[in-house]
Amino acid sequence: MAVTTPRTPAHKRPAGAPRRRRPAGRRGRIQAKGYLYLLPAFSVLAAFLLVPLGQLVQISLYHWDGLSGSTWAGLANYTEIARSPQLRASFVHSLVLIVFYAVVPTVLALMLAGVTTRAARLRGASFFRAVIFLPQIVAMVVTATAWTAIYAPDGVLNTLLRAIGLKSVTRAWLGDFGTALPAVGLIGTWLEIGLCLVLFISGISQIPRELYEAAKVDGAGAVREFFAVTLPGLRGQITVALTLTVIAALRTFDLVYITTHGGPGDSTSLPAFEVYNRAFSTGQVGSACAIAVVLTLIILLVTYAITKLQPKED
Repeated sequence: MAVTTPRTPAHKRPAGAPRRRRPAGRRGRIQAKGYLYLLPAFSVLAAFLLVPLGQLVQISLYHWDGLSGSTWAGLANYTEIARSPQLRASFVHSLVLIVFYAVVPTVLALMLAGVTTRAARLRGASFFRAVIFLPQIVAMVVTATAWTAIYAPDGVLNTLLRAIGLKSVTRAWLGDFGTALPAVGLIGTWLEIGLCLVLFISGISQIPRELYEAAKVDGAGAVREFFAVTLPGLRGQITVALTLTVIAALRTFDLVYITTHGGPGDSTSLPAFEVYNRAFSTGQVGSACAIAVVLTLIILLVTYAITKLQPKED
């Protein structure tokens, strides 16, 4: 009768005993099965993202009006972006909007998060948070139309300024070369502050209470507690907030299209608006695709730079 030797469990194997290795062929088959599970998702990604992206790059190398035949342009559409004052200005306008869409909402939301969490027991705190987050669930068309009415010469803003004796300040805010872009940017601030606030409040709830108690024992006040405990604990949420808001600023189109249509002149022209305008209004599809490619690369680079702020896992 054959006697079988019981197999030693892995956790009881002597320290010097060699581990049994899986055959290379079996390991390769397991990896191949893993890729098969990923194949459906990759197929959808390729069909709806990678293939159109490749076509976008291809069209950007041609002069094409979208209807007739195309002619080879090489990198001419890309060099036009650097040479055209209008296109350069549109990218500069995006940098201005980043301040309104990302920097200002992040700073204000951090302040509001610190205040609302300390006053969490006060009545109406939840309602206050809901009101601030409300712009995130309102359709952009509704938001843009409402703010267009507010900024109108006879709108709410000018009426309020006249009522407090500041009639000389009133103007057509969206029709003035100097105020049109900041006016659009303030709408972006109003839109994004709620998103940042929700992220930061959620992050604060995950910070251990012991850290706040230790700060109080050390005699830290509200401001010192915020900079010593709250702000370091929100690095991950700040990274997410900056990523989402910067992308929103760079791809802004519908807000500008409804409120100013890129005007007055080109004072509120943005890369995304230029893509639409050149592709569907002026018949410069190749140039529009080149702008879209450059904008996509900028978004990827900026997003990668922001993710470097993400704290590393221990």
